[in-house]
Amino acid sequence: MAMRPFPGLGTVFYALGWLLVILAAAMLVPLLVDLAVANPDWAGFLASSAITAFFGIALILAHRDRGHGLSLRAAFLMTASSWLVTAFFAALPFKLGGYNLTLTDALFEAVSAMTTTGSTVITGLDRAPPGFLLWRSLLQWVGGIGIIVMALVLLPFLRIGGMQLFRSESSDRSEKVLPTTAEFVRRLVMIYLALTLFLAVALHLAGMPAFDAVNHAFTSIATGGFSTRDASIAAFDSEAVELVLLLGMLMGALPYARYVGLAAGRGDPFLADSQIRTFLLLLLVLSLPVTLWLMVAQGRGFGEALLAATFNLVSIVTTTGYSSEDYTLWGAPAVALFLAVTVIGGCTGSTAGGIKIFRFEILWIATREYLVQLFLPNRIGSPRYAGKPVTGQVIIAVLSYVFLFIGSWGVLTVLLGALGLDLVTAVSAAATSLANVGPGLGPVIGPSGNFAALGDPVKWVLLSAMLLGRLEFFTLLVLFHPQFWRR
Repeated sequence: MAMRPFPGLGTVFYALGWLLVILAAAMLVPLLVDLAVANPDWAGFLASSAITAFFGIALILAHRDRGHGLSLRAAFLMTASSWLVTAFFAALPFKLGGYNLTLTDALFEAVSAMTTTGSTVITGLDRAPPGFLLWRSLLQWVGGIGIIVMALVLLPFLRIGGMQLFRSESSDRSEKVLPTTAEFVRRLVMIYLALTLFLAVALHLAGMPAFDAVNHAFTSIATGGFSTRDASIAAFDSEAVELVLLLGMLMGALPYARYVGLAAGRGDPFLADSQIRTFLLLLLVLSLPVTLWLMVAQGRGFGEALLAATFNLVSIVTTTGYSSEDYTLWGAPAVALFLAVTVIGGCTGSTAGGIKIFRFEILWIATREYLVQLFLPNRIGSPRYAGKPVTGQVIIAVLSYVFLFIGSWGVLTVLLGALGLDLVTAVSAAATSLANVGPGLGPVIGPSGNFAALGDPVKWVLLSAMLLGRLEFFTLLVLFHPQFWRR
């Protein structure tokens, strides 16, 4: 059967055009900042904005008569292509600006930002131009809201990885939080803006300079982890700053449908959400033993140990990637724990990456049901999650996702090892890229290092893994199936 364009393809190109126009407009913000301080990097942002706008407007004009239908295959294509295309154009300021990064490094930095991974190839951040720093942070902030919209609006529709359980939060007509998806997204953006503003003000009041406060507000609510300093949060040496950022990471990792529901007057308590209860309990269970370990092994006081353990663990579990100190120096048990929690992630419908709390809950429900079936084979039961029946299709979707995650982790580890990385670096680099966390383990990519020293082939593997993990595997992999393109 011949491969021909399928219904809705024009809508995909039209939507991509508008995304590029929005991206071009966003480039004007760091341009104005560099102009204000007379930094010549503004010319790179101007050129990048002009190129991006040209292609965006061309796509809009070429497909303005596209019709409004969007088939299932077109929705898959739009979801994947929006991240791939915008990441490419977002890399232009890194390539055309004063840093003049190589194509590989520019794409690595842009993909890491857009996917809110937070891995970086940039050194000398303390001396970097303000427009450059703001662009990195702004990309993570934009990527964060894009992730939420994708998780709450698109992925439930595409039925990826068990996400159909969350259709009622945005797209199921019988149980909508708000009357229309457009209104849902509008409320979502307003809440995201409000939380960002709150964090910026709180960080400034905590003692962080205004410019740094704005950047870290962007990257904490997006659980992205980019900092304006090479030493990350350790550079500020402030408990007040760490506490505000701790709050920001937690807010970013909670399901945004809850925020929208509260804003719409549906005031269900946050702890009524199973995901949130499990997430907070997990953080408590993880933080207390690490706190005790730091008190015993390093002789720290309870308050200091608790803040250090909680901040860095929350940073990794929420896939933010900030570091207040080099936790790889805490000893082998702590390092092993940090590697294990790298893949967990936050709640569904948040900016966090990883496998996600709800999938672990579904796995537990399925395992518990199977155990009961072993000794009560005639029992007829219907497992439920958040009051909804968990169908076999949902369980299969979750199992398939977890299988792909673990399988990809293994394949990437072997591939990175073949490219010359040692075992610890290869294992942690694969995990941190797939889970969109940021720092890995070891002296090269650990919390005190970065990814600059890695070769170009390694960086291409890792940036591909970032996209694969952020797009929840199936969204990207389905494009490689030959039947996808057949009419």
